[in-house]
Amino acid sequence: MMSRRSVLRVAGAAGAAGIGAAAVGAGAVPALAAPAKAGAAFVHPGMLHTQADFDRMAAKVKAGVGLWKEGYAKLAANPRGASTWKPNPLATVIRGADGDNIATLAFDNAAAYQNALRWKVTGDTAHADAARDILNAWSAKMTTLDGSGDRFIAAGLQGYQFANAAEIMRDYDGFDLARFKKMMLNIFYPMSSSFLAKHNGAYDSNYWSSWDLLSVACVLSVGILCDDRAKVDEAVTYFKSGKGMGSIKNAIPYLLPGGLGQLVEVGRDQGHALLSVGLLGTICEMAWNQGIDLYGYDDSRVLKGVEYAAKWNLGHDVPFTSWTWNYGAPGVWSGSQTLTAASESGRGGVRPIWEGLYNHYVNRRGLDAPHVSAMAAKVRPEGGGGDYGTGGGLDHLGFGTLTFTRDKAIVSATTPTPSASTSGTASSSDTSTATATPAADASGGAQPQGGQGEDLAATGAGGIAAAAATGVLAIAGGFIALRRRGTRGSS
Repeated sequence: MMSRRSVLRVAGAAGAAGIGAAAVGAGAVPALAAPAKAGAAFVHPGMLHTQADFDRMAAKVKAGVGLWKEGYAKLAANPRGASTWKPNPLATVIRGADGDNIATLAFDNAAAYQNALRWKVTGDTAHADAARDILNAWSAKMTTLDGSGDRFIAAGLQGYQFANAAEIMRDYDGFDLARFKKMMLNIFYPMSSSFLAKHNGAYDSNYWSSWDLLSVACVLSVGILCDDRAKVDEAVTYFKSGKGMGSIKNAIPYLLPGGLGQLVEVGRDQGHALLSVGLLGTICEMAWNQGIDLYGYDDSRVLKGVEYAAKWNLGHDVPFTSWTWNYGAPGVWSGSQTLTAASESGRGGVRPIWEGLYNHYVNRRGLDAPHVSAMAAKVRPEGGGGDYGTGGGLDHLGFGTLTFTRDKAIVSATTPTPSASTSGTASSSDTSTATATPAADASGGAQPQGGQGEDLAATGAGGIAAAAATGVLAIAGGFIALRRRGTRGSS
């Protein structure tokens, strides 16, 4: 059995000449059709946070309210969020090879995001100036991203993080958005898009789900930053029906009793499993804020997968269906490994990834997510880049207790937990009906509940609460028929 890095070196040697045809593990499913288009206009800011989110954070922190106060204190204590942070831009960034210097970019990325966030919460322009200067320095100097196969990890992780910081700063005086977009389009997007199409010359199944998901996060965030609908559709289509391990039915191939879905990386090790959990939340939230409901896609399959990972990492037993991983590169070599149990490696690890998932499923949608809820309670208040070490701790922007905490939605009838069915609708014998009322945000207004047009109509029986602010025409047999209520806001 070769190590992961050995697999990557062999795959890299194969070049990008072809795409493997091996099946993506046991339980792979046929491709789905391309997603329906969301509204033509992009929401800005509209990645991990919208203006409504910033307004809520600012009001709650100013009032000294509970979790928001604790979350902001965690942010203020991180040295990367200091307005005195000075950037150290590089022309060439390397990951996984001689001269590895990815940490320099990762820390500057964290500093840009944290300063941008502090500006939005406090109004202190010293933090805005610091974030702007970091982003401008990098877009003025960086020309190349290189290294081993790990360069694709750098493109995905640092790409989506860069884009999120820039999205917050996009209208700030002195920020060169046009030059920053050019950097993203010329360096980060092509690598992530190429990886999803060619998988570095390896079989589509060679790389684990986290590799695909970080690439999807980059493609999606660049599409939003650049108002590029084709790139957003590329990311959403891959999430739903891509060939690799990060496509949602390959990342979570088995649905199990108790509302659980077997996240494949749980069989590998928990560090990568938690990376996948965090990336799933990141992708779903960015899509949600652009009117696309991936949280609820395929009867809330994401919820089942993250509940599974949370349960195992809380110390509970989980069922496990044996699963075979096929790896290698066409014309070079191939092999397989059968996983028969959830891995103990890294079990119980802590990452700042749970608040967004908890607040969406429980507080925004009114669903039951007991294990995600317990993990969120265990980790809060969430920190961010640099608070959890210099390895996986820099994979996530973090600070979810501050940014994602929201008041619980008011639902007039019990909203069912998504069933174990893979269908987007309930069984034909289900004739239940329900109604819901909009949740109030910090300013007293209604929270738009994500999803526009045709996308929201296919979110499954678990999405009843999401219809609240959009307008419910009928809910029967698990199908939600909706009408649009003007231009979508942000939540």
